Amino acid sequence: MSEQNQNEAAQQEGAQFNIQRIYTKDVSFETPNSPAIFQKEWTPEVKLDMDTRSAKLDNNVFEVVLALTVTATIGEETAFLCEIQQAGIFAIGDLEEVQMAHMLGAFCPNILFPYAREAVASLVNRGTFPQLNLAPVNFDALFAQYMQQRAAQSQEQAEQTADA
Repeated sequence: MSEQNQNEAAQQEGAQFNIQRIYTKDVSFETPNSPAIFQKEWTPEVKLDMDTRSAKLDNNVFEVVLALTVTATIGEETAFLCEIQQAGIFAIGDLEEVQMAHMLGAFCPNILFPYAREAVASLVNRGTFPQLNLAPVNFDALFAQYMQQRAAQSQEQAEQTADA
């Protein structure tokens, strides 16, 4: 085996990924205007807010939390507010900084989203509202957009520092 192949094999061995646990960290469902909201025609405006965060728990072990807030309103009245924090503990081998950021900011949330989506659908159903299925989310595209915004901000700051 050539030296280059040995180096590539060693790098692949270091790049490990393992799901240790997936769990619901926090959940809330509110129907502040019930039972009156059930008398209205069901033409809601549904708004989805998402956020992700991660924390290092141990050497190469991270907690990633995907927070979803779904708000359905009819006119000015809130029909329901559903908040869920779906979390996971992931063992991620040695990766370069950019790769690690992608794993924590896109790959892990992509794994957590179906669990959060199911929890939201279940809570909405238990509230006796019509079925709500959240559309799939492209976390890779969102992460790329976030990285572009960060790069633009860094460039602006560098230009402002150079001008000063």
